[in-house]
Order: sequence, then structure tokens, then C-alpha cells
Amino acid sequence: MIKFGPSGNSESFYAKGYTHTEQSAAFVREMGLDCFEYSFGRGVRMSEDKAISIGEAFHEQGVEISVHAPYFINFANPSDESAQKSYTYVLDSAKALKLMGGNRCVFHTAAQGKISREEAVALSEGRLKVLRDLIYLNNLEELFFCPETMGKLAQIGTLEEVVRFCKIDKIFLPAIDFGHINAREQGSLRTTFDFKDRLEYMIGELGFERVKNFHVHFSKIQYSAKGEIRHLTFDDMLYGPEFEPFAIAVKELKLEPYVICESAGTQAEDAKRMKEIYTAIALK
Repeated sequence: MIKFGPSGNSESFYAKGYTHTEQSAAFVREMGLDCFEYSFGRGVRMSEDKAISIGEAFHEQGVEISVHAPYFINFANPSDESAQKSYTYVLDSAKALKLMGGNRCVFHTAAQGKISREEAVALSEGRLKVLRDLIYLNNLEELFFCPETMGKLAQIGTLEEVVRFCKIDKIFLPAIDFGHINAREQGSLRTTFDFKDRLEYMIGELGFERVKNFHVHFSKIQYSAKGEIRHLTFDDMLYGPEFEPFAIAVKELKLEPYVICESAGTQAEDAKRMKEIYTAIALK
């Protein structure tokens, strides 16, 4: 079943006087939503007791939880020391996720840096194979690790690159940020065909069963010639992508993704709007 929820806490969460992540579970459920993504963007600084407490709160509300690993992961850095830190960031995020009772760990793969694109992609691919081995060694293979499509041209994470990485092992599940794709491709996602084209490519490369419940980030994003600038809200009328064409494509292809909204401050409200749009389309 398709699921909708916010990335982190919206402005309305804090406006109600809430402060703790445990309270996010009831807030999300009260909004009629199904999931929540917790960000370790600045680092994994959470005790085991806190992770367990958060997991219990979300389990009680019947809300699924995923995590986003630290933003400074870079598997294309030529430095082996940097790679070791990146392995640790992903594994620490996954260990906390396991304690929370979730099963999806999203991460940014790499930045191109001063090496060629193909060198950066190949280096990232090799490092992800090492990460795979570490995941199995740490008994974390029941989780999904989700390399994300990225919005800036200098970042590793085109749709094709993410699909390539996911072919390494079944533990890798694509995290497709359609706002990022739209930004790096200068507004390429406008019609249902545009979305179906990308989704059918994924199905053709990875198979329907692996793509059926893939991870999605969705928001409108301002962009320049170099790609992503900043996240916006659904009220923005200048930048896309719009959600309805994606919802139609998902329904027609019988996909049931886990859809996380990353709008700037209105992520819970915009996630609710997405769920309402999809529900109306599904009932037609």
C-alpha cells in the first residue's frame, strides 16, 4: 500500500508546542499520514535508549519510520580515510534505524569533485560493494539502503547512476527524489509520460518487484543552470514538479511507493495534499 509522510517536523508541529520526536508519531497520525523520515543530516548523535523510545512511539501509532544518513557522505572522495568515515555514517544510521523499528536508510552517494564523472561513479560503485559487505557483516541485511537521486549537477546521483548502484545487491533500494531530477534536468518532469518514462526505465532495469515499493522524495525545488537551489512549498507556482502526473503514473503502473515530502516547512501539510490527490485518482 502506498504511504505518505513528511521528512522531519513541519512548522505546524512546533506551532502546536511539540518538541520531541516521539510526539511526531501522534502528530503524523493525526494528519492522516502513514510514515515519517528522521534525518541524521548533521551526524548520528542518538543514544540507543532514545532510538528505542522513538521506535516505541511510532509503533504505538502505527506509523512507519525511515532515516536519512548524514549529508556529508562521499564515496567518491579519493581518500580512503574519508571513505571509512562514510561507511561509519551509513552503518551508524542503520543501527539506529534498526532500534527504531524502521527498515529504510536513505543516503547521498557522492560528489564528483575534481575527478571525471566516470571515475567518480566507478569509485562510488566499488565503495558501495564494500559497504554491502559491511552491512552483511553487521547483520543489517534485513534493512534497505537507499541511494538517492541528487539535484545538483556536481553530485553523483542521476537516475541511471542510482539504478546502477542498486544492481549491486538486493539490499539497495532506489530513493528517487523527483524534485532533484526535475532540478538537474531543468524542469523535465511535466507530464504523466515524463514520470512513466522514468518509472518504466527503473522497472526494466531492476524488475517490477524491486521497484514496486521504492522510496520517493517529492517537493518543488528552485533551480539554476547548475541544478538545485532550494526546496519550496506546494504553493509555489513557478517551479515543479507537480504531484498529480506522478500520482497518475504510479496508479497506472500499479506501484506502491513510500512517499516522503520534503517541502520547506509545510512538509506535513503537503504530504497530506499528496495523499488526498492520490486517493482521489485511485478512486476514479
